[in-house]
Amino acid sequence: MKDVGNDRADAAPAEARWGDDERGLVEAALGLLGIRNLVLAIHDPSFPSDDAEDIGRGSPNTDGGRRFLRFARDLGFNGVQLGPQGETSADNASPYDGTIFSRSTLSIALARLVEDGPSGALLRPESLREIVAGRPPGSEARAHHGHAYRAQRAALREAYASFEGRRRRDEPGELGELADLERRLDAFTRRNAAWLERDGLYGPLCAEHRSGWFHGWSGEPELDRRLYAPGPGEVVACGERRRALLDRYRDELRFYAFCQLLAHEQHAALRTVTAELGLKLYGDLQIGYSPQDAWAYQSVFLRGYLMGAPPSRTNPEGQVWSYPVLDPAQYEDASSGGLALVRARMDKMFDEFDGVRLDHPHGLVCPWVYAADAPDPLRAVQGGARLFSSPDLPEHPLLARYAIVSPAQLNRAVPRYADGWVTSLSPEQVGRYSVIFDTIARCAEARGRAISDVVCEVLSTLPFPLGAVLDRHGLGRFRVTQKADLDNPKDVYRSENAAPADWIMVGTHDTPPLWRLLDTWERASALGRQAAYLATRLAPSPAEEGAMARALASDPRALAQAKFADLFASPASNVMVFFADLLGMKEIYNTPGTVGDHNWSLRVPRDYERSYLEMRARGAALDLPRALALALRARGGAESVERGNLARRLERCPR
Repeated sequence: MKDVGNDRADAAPAEARWGDDERGLVEAALGLLGIRNLVLAIHDPSFPSDDAEDIGRGSPNTDGGRRFLRFARDLGFNGVQLGPQGETSADNASPYDGTIFSRSTLSIALARLVEDGPSGALLRPESLREIVAGRPPGSEARAHHGHAYRAQRAALREAYASFEGRRRRDEPGELGELADLERRLDAFTRRNAAWLERDGLYGPLCAEHRSGWFHGWSGEPELDRRLYAPGPGEVVACGERRRALLDRYRDELRFYAFCQLLAHEQHAALRTVTAELGLKLYGDLQIGYSPQDAWAYQSVFLRGYLMGAPPSRTNPEGQVWSYPVLDPAQYEDASSGGLALVRARMDKMFDEFDGVRLDHPHGLVCPWVYAADAPDPLRAVQGGARLFSSPDLPEHPLLARYAIVSPAQLNRAVPRYADGWVTSLSPEQVGRYSVIFDTIARCAEARGRAISDVVCEVLSTLPFPLGAVLDRHGLGRFRVTQKADLDNPKDVYRSENAAPADWIMVGTHDTPPLWRLLDTWERASALGRQAAYLATRLAPSPAEEGAMARALASDPRALAQAKFADLFASPASNVMVFFADLLGMKEIYNTPGTVGDHNWSLRVPRDYERSYLEMRARGAALDLPRALALALRARGGAESVERGNLARRLERCPR
């Protein structure tokens, strides 16, 4: 390819727009490459905290968390993808098992409760110091969920007691501020009564029945198990029981609402910060339901079946999730039942975020279900079926009533979880599969959100009905390039197969960081194959592919930067980077299908600003200017002059 990058007359106007700072150059490169969103993915516990505020678990609401967001923006990221932010239990740190309405009180920054302000001066400074001093060793690197849960709960109890005590005493000089907090609490409670009551009652009832799972509640009244889903003849009794419980646990419910008010107000303040920074904030709508949600909304769920993950390329055995699935018999009335719950969730998400990631959207279109009462759940998952694509399966006769397709539209030569199990759909059938997505689209429009800011976590499998629904709404899928099959030109994870609407990334929170994979590839003598593939994607001309392949194969760190460059050189207009990949970390955040303290705990190193610059200089962390320069040189076309000049400027960024 001819190098015409020294044509200063053509380059001058563009360079004047770029500015001299690295962020400006990065943003210019993203524009030339057609990248609409460059998003950093990080979950709440992983944020760094300042030493004086660190309780052993991170939060974006802390001073340290906000500083990390500014760090990401200065690098050139224009969005942040958070994980699910629901309330979790003391013994389960998975954000994907959290509540769908209540926010995690673990993300409340306690330092805000010590300061003077709208919700401040409620926690004694010495209490915060004691909590910080008592955090477990190593918690700045790995969050300690159980310890943080107990410490946070004690601190919030103290803050609530302070609020109630001072309010009742009407302390001079405090009344105005406390009265304002009281008004905000009352308004918040009224506005969110529909979910606050249910979520607030679940904890006390678990204590009464000595079980954290409502199916394990025993003794009287047995009615508690279906308090919000009364059976025939139980409506009056359930109503009386609820009123009695609301009276008995009045103070517990007020405390619950108080904590939720703090969590919601701090999130609102975070949105102000991200908006001022120019960062779009993405939420995460998990496909699963917490135990209290399964209890509180059981009337909208299908009886006899649960949702799981079928055998797949990523998980050949399948996965037992034990999540309830919405009852399709209730889809006819959008004002009640399952669709009303979907609408309430989406309205809240679009009120609180600029965009939303849909976790496992298969579960919203063509969920894989299995018998809830099976003695061997894993075997049941493996023998499960698609809820709307099983018109005549002998093992699942009950699913025939929900079938959208006919037997003639099935390819029985493939497994029923395969993408090609359904072979064709009429427009009317696509509309029936799309009922929940249509609801989501209407919610997005009503809140002024673009449907393109709905991020669909579609990984290795894309069943035909799901693909048709995504096409209906112009939505893309995930392309996780570390999983690419280099022997299959049609593999879904190869970057050249991406479409503009797709989201492309090296890895996710469920995969090993790239820097760990480099060691694996090196031990397996696989660097050469990766290098050869990347050279076909990034070399400016075919004549240069061989030299580039040899250079990348001999330098794993250069190969890593090329792996990132491959994202920006792809047709996808949305790029996502997990924080461990950005910072050069090798530790794993989550290993799917496993349970333990090692999962969901990895944190950004306390000294990330210094360590990142050092590692980037050695090529051991993402060097965004370098990766973008590689991508710019890989692109030809009419704008090659401008791209070449910008690539040179990026390559001169200090390291």
